[in-house]
Amino acid sequence: MGKIVTLGEIMLRLSTKQGTRIDASEQFSAHYGEGEANVAISLANYGHQTVFATKVPNNALGKAVKKHLQCYGVDTQQVLLGGSRLGTYYVEAGVGKRAASVIYDRAGSSFSQMDHLEWSLAALFKDADVFHISGITPALSKNWAHMTKQVMEVAKEAGCLISFDVNYRGKLWTQQEASKVVTQLLPLVDICSAGKKDALHLLGIKEAPPSEKQSLIYYYQEMQKKFPNIQVFYSTNRMVRSASTNELTGTLWMNHEYKESCLHEITSIVDRVGGGDAFAGGVLHGLLTGKAPQEIIDFATAASVLKHTVHGDCNQFSEEEVAQFLACGSGKIIR
Repeated sequence: MGKIVTLGEIMLRLSTKQGTRIDASEQFSAHYGEGEANVAISLANYGHQTVFATKVPNNALGKAVKKHLQCYGVDTQQVLLGGSRLGTYYVEAGVGKRAASVIYDRAGSSFSQMDHLEWSLAALFKDADVFHISGITPALSKNWAHMTKQVMEVAKEAGCLISFDVNYRGKLWTQQEASKVVTQLLPLVDICSAGKKDALHLLGIKEAPPSEKQSLIYYYQEMQKKFPNIQVFYSTNRMVRSASTNELTGTLWMNHEYKESCLHEITSIVDRVGGGDAFAGGVLHGLLTGKAPQEIIDFATAASVLKHTVHGDCNQFSEEEVAQFLACGSGKIIR
């Protein structure tokens, strides 16, 4: 098993009950999470040594964050205490054809207000195999746009493979702002979560010609031509039938070959938040354990599907449970 370092902001999520609007809600379910923390938890569930670096306030909420990570086996020695507040966001649960909606309250958070890297980077990346970070982090501030590149460069020098999830969020920055920063980061990246929309709107890839029967292969090939240092690309194709029914397929570009999972119909979705992070964790697990490309994408997609069945931001399933799900198929009793 490998050692993985992830770095980013972790937030408090407050969610309504299904069928209740935010402005009419008298109670919320509380969960902690965000991309890099969720990936760290997935990998810890699979037996890897995982370290999460962030900064949270030195109060009860900050302590709750550390307890949340520790209960899944994530190393919290690099969780800094300080600053004024923990970022928060509110989720209004979707139902039927009405999608979920999100309100962010993250301005002034301890992590986003950092103006220099407060960790000992040599200690942070000692003996690490992979460093994982997402496009949310550089979107938080101009300082973080600069510091993200700085920390990736140090991780690269330390011998880490760099894993980057583009994870564009339109509520954090414009496509033009994201494109400028992301294209400066990608030359440092080895493993990248990016799909068709990222290629078109952030990376300047032209639309696939009509003759292309499998356009995603074209986008993966064009992205790799532009950034030949990236050896693995991955993404999901999601068809939203309703807030409670989605169809999901995982896709992988590795060794100049395209692989995809079977299509999973996910019905009676409990909580979609964090499904992409569970997918990313599954891909990284497969790469770290030397699985074949088809095995990697099958496992990662199954992990994402399972995440949809539990409340909270993070995957709560072990490697064995994901494997059992793959072997048995959804809905069958495991005796």
